[in-house]
Amino acid sequence: MTVQPASAEYGIWFHRTDVDDLDPMIPARWDSVTNTDLNTRISNADGVSVSTVEHLMAALVGCGVHNALVEIDGPEVPLLDGSSSPFVAGILARGVRELDAPIRAIRILKPVTVKMGEAEASLSPSDDLKIDFEIEFADAAIGHQTKSLAMANGAFVRELCDSRTFCRQADIDAMRERGLIAGGSVTSAVVVDGDAVVTPGGLRHADEPVRHKMLDALGDLALAGMPILGRYVGRRAGHAMTNKLLRALFSDPSAFVMVECDAETVARLPGAGVRRADSSRVAA
Repeated sequence: MTVQPASAEYGIWFHRTDVDDLDPMIPARWDSVTNTDLNTRISNADGVSVSTVEHLMAALVGCGVHNALVEIDGPEVPLLDGSSSPFVAGILARGVRELDAPIRAIRILKPVTVKMGEAEASLSPSDDLKIDFEIEFADAAIGHQTKSLAMANGAFVRELCDSRTFCRQADIDAMRERGLIAGGSVTSAVVVDGDAVVTPGGLRHADEPVRHKMLDALGDLALAGMPILGRYVGRRAGHAMTNKLLRALFSDPSAFVMVECDAETVARLPGAGVRRADSSRVAA
């Protein structure tokens, strides 16, 4: 997989380089999402798809990348260590080119909320992107966790990018049976079994699970197609809820407006001014 630079207004696109007889181009947009079971899959009209895009999308937006072409020779973004850290390391090592063009964003004008059972996700007005998340799991190794974070000033790189996906050993076995997470193991996720953390080395943060949920949310929100100026709140939410939230948002033109960001707003966007030194945990 290779991330190539792109021109202003291009957005993020995936190019399946292994596909010859169908359209290999897939836009990284909310309306291209065709599956949210365990990960986020995007597809085009020909049915060509790429799964598990959320960690890479989080890394791109978290490093301030708004336009890029992702060339990939298979149907799934590599899981690697289960976080965004390896992608962030690659982006920061290569650097980001500033384009001579305005940055546009989606400003939330009024609250939008979606619910599904005990899960809930919402967007409400805010001057910049903030994420609040709450999770509750029966496994004592996870339990009840909450975290709130303003995503400005490199917060994603410093606070979230190294937080890995988490599951039970039984979840890994079930996903493999369904052909998901190819190559996944206890080294590519935080695997728990009741009150025990099976993964060697344990947790990177005491609240690593909720941090990863915030990472996922940022990646799924990136499928809006441009930065969001608003407060996202997720309670027991996941990929499905965040995509459902974006669909609800864009179905109500009175809930948002597209704006051209001034210098002050640009400086508060995720990834603005981020440097490699902002995280000592970013993988080499």
